[in-house]
Amino acid sequence: MSDPRHPAVLTGGCLCGAVRFEVSGPILSAGYCHCTHCQKRTGTGSSANCRVAQADFRLLEGAELLSSYQPPTGVPKLFCSRCGSALFSGDPLSDQEVAIRLGCFDRDPGIRPQFRQFVDSAAAWEPVPDDGLTRYPRSRYA
Repeated sequence: MSDPRHPAVLTGGCLCGAVRFEVSGPILSAGYCHCTHCQKRTGTGSSANCRVAQADFRLLEGAELLSSYQPPTGVPKLFCSRCGSALFSGDPLSDQEVAIRLGCFDRDPGIRPQFRQFVDSAAAWEPVPDDGLTRYPRSRYA
């Protein structure tokens, strides 16, 4: 992003390209989540996510293809019903902040993860690295 006062629009979407979105403002935060929901959802030890203001988010295509799963606790997990790509948490059309998977952007979003949350739930087979990021035993947002 060349001018921090006027960030370039970021675009992104799912693997098959049917769901497309754009972010026209700054990314507010980014981090890794080590919760068991993210582990099951991704098949990995953690998930890299970011948050943007609702006013800076726009769903361009594929709203009809978004499906969600509401775990017993936590917020809904949204994915493309065609290709299965995990895209968002919560409700990207009404939540104050939109949680987006960092891997869904078309290019480098210009931010790096700043924290690790739910480290108390980290997978035993993938130790949390000693990378200097702030660690939260549970949710950073609670």
